[in-house]
Amino acid sequence: MNLDDCRRFYAEEVQLAANISSPQLVDAFARVPRENFLGPGPWKIPAVNLGLGAVKYIATADEDPRHLYHNVGVALDTERDLNNGQPATLALWIDALNLKTGDRVFHLGCGVGYYTAIMSEVVGSTGSVIASEIDPDLAARASASLKGYKNAIVHAGDGALLDLPPCDAMLINAGVTHPHEAWLEKLRNGGRLILPLTVNMGMGPTLGKGVMAKITRHQESFSAEVVTFAAIYSCATVRDAQLEPALGKALASGALLKMKSLRRDAHEQGETCILHRMDMCVSSLPPPNSGQDCAKN
Repeated sequence: MNLDDCRRFYAEEVQLAANISSPQLVDAFARVPRENFLGPGPWKIPAVNLGLGAVKYIATADEDPRHLYHNVGVALDTERDLNNGQPATLALWIDALNLKTGDRVFHLGCGVGYYTAIMSEVVGSTGSVIASEIDPDLAARASASLKGYKNAIVHAGDGALLDLPPCDAMLINAGVTHPHEAWLEKLRNGGRLILPLTVNMGMGPTLGKGVMAKITRHQESFSAEVVTFAAIYSCATVRDAQLEPALGKALASGALLKMKSLRRDAHEQGETCILHRMDMCVSSLPPPNSGQDCAKN
């Protein structure tokens, strides 16, 4: 198999593993050269030892880029256990964004920019991807690797602090305790936001576990649903220490899986409130005008 054959086989492997519905996303995985984002080989592939809770790295036999076209993460920094992410996992999240030609996308936590490139291929030359990466070395690598993508730009720093234009889709690739108000405000009508709601895993302050949630804007209301479970590094700023115990309880009890809407109206905390703050509430109530029973608290 030549390299093009490997990329197409890899894209089909990712499609099956993630049950991808978007042909454009599958084609993007077949087109984007993964090796352009991961540096020179041999590369190290992380394998989790579930018995010990540790990560073991296995080096590829040589520098042949065909080793990269499998549904595996690839190490970026073994000292910090940072890797490029399992393609099928990221593909599932990106597929849930329902990207269309011409969409404007925000990608927080872009790493070295590989999945940013995937999304820029899907939205095409009339769309754009605004990416951010808080790690300066990774941000520099992403900027260099994405030079050929005229519709993608990388900002080095905390993406939660960016003054974004209105966006059609957002992928937050860092754990938060709640949706950031600025992201909700900049989400266009019909816009989709994918973000991980996480609690600390007890393996250091920056690693969390939880669920990837999809929030969709419908004028002034927001629907919410769970996409997958997730284990991911935390966002630097969008975390509320007072909310985290309630988030942990909702995750442990399974209540978090019952989310149906994100409420921003003023109301007292009640039985349908899964995560309640004064400015927003993840709720088991369906959003208004959804056709379902919208009994009030």
